[in-house]
Amino acid sequence: MLRLLLALLLTLAAPGLAGAQGAMTAVKAKDLVRARLAAESEALVPGRTVTLGLHMAMKPGWHVYWRNPGDSGLPPEMAWRLPEGFTVGPVHWPVPERIPVQTLMNFGYEGAVTLLVPLAVPESARAGETVRLSGTLSYLVCEEICIPGSAELSLDLPVAASAESASGQAALFARARAALPEAAPGSYRTTREGDRLVLHLERPGLAGVTEAAFFPYAEGALDNAAPQDLAVDAAGLHLTLTPGDAGQPPEALAGVLALTEDGARKAYALGPEPAPAPTAAAAIPAAPETPPAPAEEETLTLWSAAGLALIGGLLLNLMPCVFPVLSIKVLSLVRQAGESATRVRLHGLAYTAGVLASFLGLAGLLIALKAGGAGIGWGFQLQSPVVVALLAYGLFAMGLSLSGAVHLGGGIVGLGDGLTRRAGYQGSFFTGVLATLVATPCTAPFMGAAVGFALTQSPLAALTVFASLGLGLALPFLGLTLVPQALRLLPRPGAWMDVLKGALAFPVYATVAWLVWVLAQQVGPNGLLAGLTGLVLVALAAWAWERARGAGRLGTGFGRVAAVAALVAALGLVAVLDGDRATARTALAQGEEAFTQARLDALRAEGRTVFVDMTAAWCITCQVNERTVLAREGVQAAFREGQVVYLKGDWTNQNPEITRLLERHGRSGVPLYLVYRGQGEAQVLPQILTEGIVLAAIRQKDVAAAQ
Repeated sequence: MLRLLLALLLTLAAPGLAGAQGAMTAVKAKDLVRARLAAESEALVPGRTVTLGLHMAMKPGWHVYWRNPGDSGLPPEMAWRLPEGFTVGPVHWPVPERIPVQTLMNFGYEGAVTLLVPLAVPESARAGETVRLSGTLSYLVCEEICIPGSAELSLDLPVAASAESASGQAALFARARAALPEAAPGSYRTTREGDRLVLHLERPGLAGVTEAAFFPYAEGALDNAAPQDLAVDAAGLHLTLTPGDAGQPPEALAGVLALTEDGARKAYALGPEPAPAPTAAAAIPAAPETPPAPAEEETLTLWSAAGLALIGGLLLNLMPCVFPVLSIKVLSLVRQAGESATRVRLHGLAYTAGVLASFLGLAGLLIALKAGGAGIGWGFQLQSPVVVALLAYGLFAMGLSLSGAVHLGGGIVGLGDGLTRRAGYQGSFFTGVLATLVATPCTAPFMGAAVGFALTQSPLAALTVFASLGLGLALPFLGLTLVPQALRLLPRPGAWMDVLKGALAFPVYATVAWLVWVLAQQVGPNGLLAGLTGLVLVALAAWAWERARGAGRLGTGFGRVAAVAALVAALGLVAVLDGDRATARTALAQGEEAFTQARLDALRAEGRTVFVDMTAAWCITCQVNERTVLAREGVQAAFREGQVVYLKGDWTNQNPEITRLLERHGRSGVPLYLVYRGQGEAQVLPQILTEGIVLAAIRQKDVAAAQ
């Protein structure tokens, strides 16, 4: 039995591990991208600014990404190591190209690109000394597959007392400046016409424009792969665009407009350019003898992260996602308490193996997808309406079994035992799988930092942390089966079990109702109708299967064929859900605004205090925090009194811009709560909120004292 469990564990975990390692090691990124650091001047002058160039040359057919990578990918980022007093400004990005990849549209560069970065030299720099400018350039290079890479770049330059001298790189910097967008030649505006946006560039004399493409600064602002319809008249240019999932208002649309006019390519910057992200191009002042202290997230080690994950997994058992399934499994243990201690322990081990295999499988898939450039994180599978619908159908069938509408398996052993009529160990294993699937919408305390750390490490280290998380989830039930004294405390089987079994169906039905609500956020009306019809077909399958019992050979065969046909029809309806994805429609209360990075940057530039709430419809922790804390009148009054801007980001569907913000703060999933005060660094709040924590944060008090 233990050999069987081990084989199942390795079978489920191996594809994810192999995919993660294969995606990272099959091709060497350094063979695809040649990167170097250049300077426009041979020397640095105190109090002056010199332009640096991050030059990347890609192998033919491969590309790197623009600041907004489009539907997938990551832009290059430079982590600078500079002497004290030296600072770098925002990156100047050349105009990108549209790079189609199957059904996606990415924005990036092929061949070669030079990113220009201004470097401010302090007045304290002493003439005659040599300064080393260095840093780590991180990038994602893609063809049909994507390979993350990095390069250690450095440049030694002398400090001169006065006049600068050319570096011999004039041609490189001239090409880089020629590739930058110019200021808009006329006024522009954006209007909404039906379900589309129209960008108007009001300038006569554009009759020679034959092609146009708009690249938004904000990720998710447009449906990047949708056609951009060009029209030119006497008033100017009109480009019809399709909005994306970010829910950005027309007046906030900003980006780069690229034109082909009279055979020549031109590009114009429209709207305010958002400020750079803190980690994208920020100098790290540090003298060699006194290196800066690492950020709090970086103080984690593999074993401390594994310890936090273990505690987080234990707390997951108390979350509303997991508790109904765990209660049903404990009820099954009451039924099995009369069996030998060995058999009960094997049930505990089987359940634990199911949990661990599921966590390792999900983690391996997540690591492999992120290595391929996907903007996803913990709970990513629930961003798919297909997965949400299938989970709802499975739990609905489980509820019907608990209510007595259909009998799956030979005992009260949960949904898993419906998968087999044999000894039931496989049932315990698959109950562990189910417990993992329903746990992913929840984020327990300590989980965020541990999972965020795991996804920045090697695949083996990441899987170690996820295995600890799974062990924490399985530990209470496993401990109950391994300790004989605990088994003696369980009540004896009796008629009360049938009553409790029926009562436990209702929290399961409540979970199904919640999943249908999540589905309604992800699909349009036709998709929701298909999902609800699938539930009816699941009920029909259960009814037909139950009616077939004892109906004779012909009746049994007919009933089971009807049940299978109903299930196949339900699966067919699920398959079409992705074709009716809803546009983002975050439910914003009064005083809330939809999050975009451009809006956050603008508010910080104005010196405003901003509360950022990263949430998702399928995140139960998020929903509880919003209803029990953030919606309270005391918190809302404090927001109004302090003129705090409340930005809400909806991660129900994939949104790379939100994913990027999560990753910058060492998180891989929601919830994430941030407080910004002007241009200062964000204050990260705990994942489980209280009114005191929020009030202390926005009033600039000690959050730790409020907990």
